[in-house]
This record gives sequence, C-alpha cells and structure tokens, in this order.
Amino acid sequence: MTLNRRRFLTTTLLAPLPFVTASPLWARDHDIWSVQETHTAMTADTARLVDIRRPDEWRETGIAEGAWPLDMTDPRFGERLFAARDLADGRPVALICRTGRRSDFVMDQVRQGQELGFVDVAGGMLGSGTTTGWIDSDLPVVSADVALSALPPLLI
Repeated sequence: MTLNRRRFLTTTLLAPLPFVTASPLWARDHDIWSVQETHTAMTADTARLVDIRRPDEWRETGIAEGAWPLDMTDPRFGERLFAARDLADGRPVALICRTGRRSDFVMDQVRQGQELGFVDVAGGMLGSGTTTGWIDSDLPVVSADVALSALPPLLI
C-alpha cells in the first residue's frame, strides 16, 4: 500500500468516530472469529487482540487478558492500529469492542482500503444477541491499568 493511501485511511476513514452507529450486517467478506477462537489463537501466540473501546468502557468491564487497548476515538487511532499490525509480525490482529458493531465498522474501513491482517471478534466483550461475548465466556480479563501498562511503546 502506498504511503498516500495509508495516510488517507489513517486521517479520513479511521479518524476519531465518537458517533459511530455501524450497521450490524455480520455476513461480510472478512474473517470473523468467535471469542473462543480468538482466545485460542492468542494463547498459541498466533494472533494479537486490540480492544478498540473507549477508556470508560475498559474501566467498567476490564480488558481481555493480553489485548492491546487502543481507543478508536483517539485522533491517532489509525496510526496506532497500523502500528499494532506491524508489531503483530504477520499474525492476524483481532479487533474487539463491546458487542461487535464497532469492530465490524472498522473492519469494513480497512477492507475498503484493501488492508490485510485484521479479523473481527464476533460478540465483543459483552455479547450480542445470540453471540456470546468474552466476559460471558469466562475468558480471562485484566484491569484497564494492567492492560495499559503492558502496551508496547510504539502503541502509546
């Protein structure tokens, strides 16, 4: 991808989106993983997980153990998201939010930019409809402070 195309994605499509009301259309052309598949991949160190929720949401529920918290409303979100993909060193970067709507929205944006290396975590942290979330699946969670203190320097 050219630098200009990445800059366009970072500054335009992935700009701060505090008003996001993404469509719940789950059947897309991109990969969608369950929370169990995501946890298994993380445990095997074959994927990375990025929690794209807001800091108040991280504090409310905690963050999936091993996830990198990157607030999608932050002005540097796009830059940090691509840095996370680079740090994943070829492993898929799974995106998780509260229920899966925002991660689905971000997946649509990176797919339109023909970016590779990202997957969507169905159900998010809290679940959605008939899809069980990370917390309801009793998967490990850490406090926001613990997750933020473990962020690689390139993501701060």
